[in-house]
Amino acid sequence: MRIDLHTHSTASDGTDTPAELVAHAAAAGLDVVALTDHDTVGGHAEAVAALPEGLTLVRGAELSCRVGGVGLHMLAYLFDPAEPELAHARELVRDDRVPRARTMVRKLQELGVPVTWEQVARIAGDGSVGRPHVATALVELGVVGSVSDAFTPDWLGNGGRAYADKHELDPFEAVRLVKAAGGVTVFAHPLAVKRGAVVPESVIADLAAAGLDGIEVDHMDHDAPTRARLRALAAELDLLPTGSSDYHGTRKTVRIGEYTTDPEIYGEITRRATGAFPVPGAGGARQA
Repeated sequence: MRIDLHTHSTASDGTDTPAELVAHAAAAGLDVVALTDHDTVGGHAEAVAALPEGLTLVRGAELSCRVGGVGLHMLAYLFDPAEPELAHARELVRDDRVPRARTMVRKLQELGVPVTWEQVARIAGDGSVGRPHVATALVELGVVGSVSDAFTPDWLGNGGRAYADKHELDPFEAVRLVKAAGGVTVFAHPLAVKRGAVVPESVIADLAAAGLDGIEVDHMDHDAPTRARLRALAAELDLLPTGSSDYHGTRKTVRIGEYTTDPEIYGEITRRATGAFPVPGAGGARQA
């Protein structure tokens, strides 16, 4: 089995529609794909409706969190999307995305960049606007060469010149909310230092004690020594080690299915979940 547990669609900051994403997952030879858009489940219905035969969909979300002044992302899988407390928490984060993006646009303008809110809104479309949309505007304007180049202290990286805070969940509260909704939590790219500051390992240990289920180990932003350290840390803390592409379509160079999760780990995730279940595809023949 080939399993990718971290992807994004146009419901947040990916460039594939949910239907296109599951088609690309099938074409890449995946057996299981998780749709984990930022702070939203808005793409799930379309992905389910378009799900090809032979591909299973794990419905999830990537929750924006912050602790000790450091931002982090919490992957949540197979929770009840209608559970009111978690739904309200996601709504609070989403509602702050537009004011935050407008603030980043204003800061960029003050730095002499001719970006406009209309440009960013066009790029975001119907998705949940975020930093990658602002970064794409910088690429369009020729300010940076790639979306990744915009996530630096010079521009939109954490604490950068055009960075703006947004409402984010406490990660311990996120773990509690997801588990109360029957879901499973995995700390996304926990040591991705190229993105900015990361939390110390003591925080990961505290999250594990609070019920965190796993940590994302195999990820494009973790080099080989970092992956080895995270795999050892997962063993020390009895956490599930996952692997995922963090696919965003053409917004990033990583390919869907480039990093994958061990089938036994996936099986344990599904065993722990009580809020929802994986959806097997029955929509049609898989494309070669």
